[in-house]
Amino acid sequence: MKIARFRVAEGPVRLGRVDGDRVTDISGVPGVGTSLRAILPVLGTLREAVLAAEGPSLPLDAVVLEAPVDDPQKYLGIGMNYREHAEEARQAGVPVPTSQMWFNKQVSCIVGPHDAIHEPTVSDELDYEVELGVVIGRRCRHVAAEDARSVIAGYLVANDVSVRDWLAKRSPTFTLGKSFDTHGPIGPWLTTDDEIADPHALRMRLSVNGEVRQDSSTNDMIYDIYEQIAYLSQVMTLMPGDILATGTPAGIGAPIGRFLRTGDVVRAEIEGLGVIENHVVAAP
Repeated sequence: MKIARFRVAEGPVRLGRVDGDRVTDISGVPGVGTSLRAILPVLGTLREAVLAAEGPSLPLDAVVLEAPVDDPQKYLGIGMNYREHAEEARQAGVPVPTSQMWFNKQVSCIVGPHDAIHEPTVSDELDYEVELGVVIGRRCRHVAAEDARSVIAGYLVANDVSVRDWLAKRSPTFTLGKSFDTHGPIGPWLTTDDEIADPHALRMRLSVNGEVRQDSSTNDMIYDIYEQIAYLSQVMTLMPGDILATGTPAGIGAPIGRFLRTGDVVRAEIEGLGVIENHVVAAP
């Protein structure tokens, strides 16, 4: 299934099942409501009713898509987790970690798949990172790697927008440089795990103004998704709706000084998951 959060014009946010180029309102299905995070633990139980729902159906281009999960407890990202990206970092003089390196993106950075990205007034080093986002489906702790897939609700496209000079020069941690408002576009919807045969074999691309900057596959991960979940769950309880950004491939702007500017259009897409596209605007 593909489940979106959407609204019509300035109306209330609804949940919808995406089929092709249409979205069917499922908010009226008993037990569903309007919060995707709230139904993730019981999504399996609701599946038949959601698939059978015949609520109002609208073309996708007639609705506004919102962030599929707008209220996770945690939004975590792993740094330098693609082999080619780690190599470009090494060549730029950035030490490559010898274990999984995690950071927080504050959840207030999350915006929808077509919302604007703000170019900060305090930096001219705004960068992009296409990433496979993993959404946790149930509360879990101490998950073995071989069992990790059972706790995944689904996947989405993420752009881990980053303000490079705030990652280290302005702060001893990555958190500030990863957490500016609007720097967490995700979407376009949640694609449930059962629809993806192998999440480690998905093509991913990012373009700026039509020029392809990143073009790779999730098979280039150093630590796979299941290893990531096992590692994190040794430390903390993962909750339904938590988002894990699983790393970006080579091609980011920082090594060659090609940063985003107001007026740019950033398009990120992952095979089987859809496309998010965001315009860069001056921060208010």
